[in-house]
Amino acid sequence: MKKIVIFASGSGSNAEKIILHFKNSIQGNVVGIFTNNINAKVLQRAENHQISSKIFNREELNSEKVLNDLLAIQPDLIVLAGFLLKFPENIIKAFHNKVINIHPALLPKYGGKGMYGNYVHKAVLENKEKETGITIHYVNEHYDEGAIICQYSTSVEDCTSVEEIAEKVHKLEHTYFPIEIEKLLTKNA
Repeated sequence: MKKIVIFASGSGSNAEKIILHFKNSIQGNVVGIFTNNINAKVLQRAENHQISSKIFNREELNSEKVLNDLLAIQPDLIVLAGFLLKFPENIIKAFHNKVINIHPALLPKYGGKGMYGNYVHKAVLENKEKETGITIHYVNEHYDEGAIICQYSTSVEDCTSVEEIAEKVHKLEHTYFPIEIEKLLTKNA
């Protein structure tokens, strides 16, 4: 059984979709939730599903502490699902091609430092894009520049608000992120 660890900073809606997808799976399951936010709603979601969680600060993330916690677990895949801190190189190197992220746009558009959540959707709206979507990609040492695994798009021509765009993007995330994680676990079996 493959082990998945999820890093999240906020509400954890994607984390919960992943947890539910793998709840009765023979492919793998979520064995831990890591967060840098003591008030993150993802902690309640982890507790609701009896999944252990770890809270850390930026210093612990960038030292050996979080790396050592991960080495003790030996996850097959580390999933960043709404994780807002830059992921440290020591973890990326230790888990080469085992760290993935989801981005709420069609990279390389609207990626980079500070481009997350509604900041992305606002830019899409202001630039009158006809479509947007999600990108699932490997994590490297630069924001949103790792090799792209897949992308899914949706029309936003009819959207007049950031909230409408966010709703369409969340629908893509919740539908495809768990499926793509399962494909990766199966491929690396």
